[in-house]
Amino acid sequence: MLVRTDPFRELDRWTRQMLGDSQPGTWSRPVAMPLDAYRTGDEFIVAFDLPGVTPDSIDIDIERNVLTVKAERRPLDLGDDAQLQASERPLGVFSRQLILSDVLDSERIQAGYDNGVLVLRIPVLEKAKPRKVNVAVNNSEPTAINA
Repeated sequence: MLVRTDPFRELDRWTRQMLGDSQPGTWSRPVAMPLDAYRTGDEFIVAFDLPGVTPDSIDIDIERNVLTVKAERRPLDLGDDAQLQASERPLGVFSRQLILSDVLDSERIQAGYDNGVLVLRIPVLEKAKPRKVNVAVNNSEPTAINA
């Protein structure tokens, strides 16, 4: 139902993590954001970790069957007299692209953001839902029964 794209981006993310490179993402070279994906009943749920991101900086686009989520985390504005002592929180632009299967209804996606987690709920189309098929007996026509 879901295809993750760009294996090179995943390799880049892994390399940055292993080498300790904490360069911020830019709009032309965003950093991948972690996600979890679930199927529950008649919907597909994708949760993205975006702590410290304001809801107005989240951009969700769908073109054909490609879902793109972008967000930007900026540093805290503490004034000119603040001196940075440690910097471990990633800043900059984060992005993730997912290819949605044709059995998902991209017209009815719902998005919610709470406690730093962006949750997308994508309904499964009727044609993809499980159904029972009757077996024909004595050369009669088989019929499909929707479950």
